[in-house]
Amino acid sequence: MHPLPTFLAGLFLSTAFAAEPAAHDIVVYGGTSGGITAAVQAARDGRSVVLVSPTKHLGGLTTSGLGWTDLGNSSILGGLSREFYHRTYRHYQEQGAWTQETRGSFGNRGQGGPAFNDSLEIASVFEPRVAEAIFSAMLAEAKVTVIEGKLDLKKGVILQGKRIAKLRMEDGREFPGKMFIDASYEGDLLPGAGVSFTTGREANGTHGETESGIQLERSTKNQLVDGIDPYNKPGDPASGLLSGVNPDAGGADGSADKKLQAYCFRMVLTDVPGNRVKIDKPEGYREADYELLFRSIEAGQASGFFKHDLVPNRKTDSNNTGGISTDFIGKNHGEGWDWTTLDHKEREALAKQHENWQRGLLWTLQNHPRVPAKLRESTSRWGLPKDEFTDNGHWPWQLYVREARRMVSDHVMNQKHCTGGQVVPDSVGMAAYSMDSHHVQRVMKNGMVKNEGDVQLHGVKPYPVSYRSLIPKQGECENLLVPWSLSATHMAFGSIRMEPVFMVLGQSASIAADLALDNDTSVQSIRYEELRPRLLAAGQALATVPPELPADVVDNSNATLVTIKGEWTSSSASPGSIANGYLHDGNAARGEKEVFFHLPPGSSGMRAVRLRWTQDGNRASNAAVEIRHRDGSTTLRVDQRSKGGIWNDLGAFPFTGAATEGVVLSNKDADGYVVADAVSFPAAPEKSGD
Repeated sequence: MHPLPTFLAGLFLSTAFAAEPAAHDIVVYGGTSGGITAAVQAARDGRSVVLVSPTKHLGGLTTSGLGWTDLGNSSILGGLSREFYHRTYRHYQEQGAWTQETRGSFGNRGQGGPAFNDSLEIASVFEPRVAEAIFSAMLAEAKVTVIEGKLDLKKGVILQGKRIAKLRMEDGREFPGKMFIDASYEGDLLPGAGVSFTTGREANGTHGETESGIQLERSTKNQLVDGIDPYNKPGDPASGLLSGVNPDAGGADGSADKKLQAYCFRMVLTDVPGNRVKIDKPEGYREADYELLFRSIEAGQASGFFKHDLVPNRKTDSNNTGGISTDFIGKNHGEGWDWTTLDHKEREALAKQHENWQRGLLWTLQNHPRVPAKLRESTSRWGLPKDEFTDNGHWPWQLYVREARRMVSDHVMNQKHCTGGQVVPDSVGMAAYSMDSHHVQRVMKNGMVKNEGDVQLHGVKPYPVSYRSLIPKQGECENLLVPWSLSATHMAFGSIRMEPVFMVLGQSASIAADLALDNDTSVQSIRYEELRPRLLAAGQALATVPPELPADVVDNSNATLVTIKGEWTSSSASPGSIANGYLHDGNAARGEKEVFFHLPPGSSGMRAVRLRWTQDGNRASNAAVEIRHRDGSTTLRVDQRSKGGIWNDLGAFPFTGAATEGVVLSNKDADGYVVADAVSFPAAPEKSGD
């Protein structure tokens, strides 16, 4: 094994796991890349912080093989994310970092850009052990307390009212805190905290998307070749379908389901003989498990079994590619369960099944007589690196959990945000990767086996991620921020879920937690006008703020002046909204939903009240409006099937400026969709003769 250069070699020791927990300002759960940036930022802000990791090794996917970074666009990097990639750049400027090849022989190929960007001094490719050392150094320098512990998934989130008081581990240890950040890949704090969440794929119609839900016809990337027989005995339906093949997709394209996109390990391979470990047949290997592989090869698949994306020192980041590859399609969900519902031991067991599948795939390609000799020879050059994952059989520690729970908040990031059709005004970071979903299941189609679920929407430019997507709904948990399992549709999450963005959002979540502590307030009550300067001071890359609305206008996106009751959906499908979209009630739960537009500060005296909506034939003709003012309240009904996209005058009323005054729009007895866009409270002449 080749040692790390001296300036990195001792850094693993500096983040030794602490023995006893203590009360902290901020408790971060999840030893992922985003968990690390959240904890480091909290410590740099002078907060007492503990990072509780269910895994021994820190860094998540960034230190477990994902070294060919899904960056999308380097302009999204800022703060600690940029610092991490700058440190990797500095590391590989040292001659001693190149132990199996020279810097010149490596070239400069990265994903969508240079591996080593000399003008920005960032590196987007790196070895896992280098990434772990850099994260360890950042934690050590910030003096972050790191604890290894697994959350009690059934009763480990202890609430006091609408706030988390402490987390309890499986071994009984407890970690009290004032603010909590869920940086786990599973969103494991959400259920216990009483926070709304979902799993699987929404229907296209839920958020006005085009390629969400089941996608069989459009799943063309990494697709199986034609001609693969689906039956155990070829040509004999009575013999039953091959294991892992469903009779159909379970619904029409665009319809919702609860299935998860496939997981895999980002394998690290090498072809350097002196640093190569042979891949042995895994324990419990069954030839029948690879029948689909054999049939795919026989039908014409000659390549695309795993990627060969190179990182320094003749190592790879080997991700899924091709019709049958490293993704263990359909194995992270089943009837009545999915990855999120499993306990820690069950997840470990299922992760081991993924590992054995991939080890078996490599062994089969290198050794099995049903694999053509030329293909066996070309794959036999690859083995596992001796100097990586040395305590885990040279296999990555972290399974690539591409998607699990997703929070459902007052703002849901969706396809339109990724394409620029709708721009949020409260950016806490930028994303830029294509909307990327891996396959979800294998099905029979036209008498053949086909993969279903892979969607790739390219051409995404940097776009902002909303602060509201990191926090629970109004009325739910008040001291929790969620930078990974954030509020986003399946499609939008497929773009946001990249590791650089996770680092960005982890840091921003920590800055927001710090602000909430300073103001002694809930995460929902934070004013973006106060948060944004702190994010910029920390070096975050943020979107340009949209033009400010007049002071007397309250838009539905105003987290400070808008209180939401019930589940409302953010949309921009219909034109005419005042800013970047509106809310609608989903034409459901009559009488249970309302949006309260509070009177803006300093708006006392006589004020006109003007309401705005977007019109459509499916809107309510009798949307209920209550105007709360100095003299009590005035109720009326508005017809939202017409006069959309303009200000509709509801009259003039006297206000005292109290926080309890304003306009409440509800769906009580509504006969269609109710839309909440914005309310304006311009000054009006005082009535005379009173």
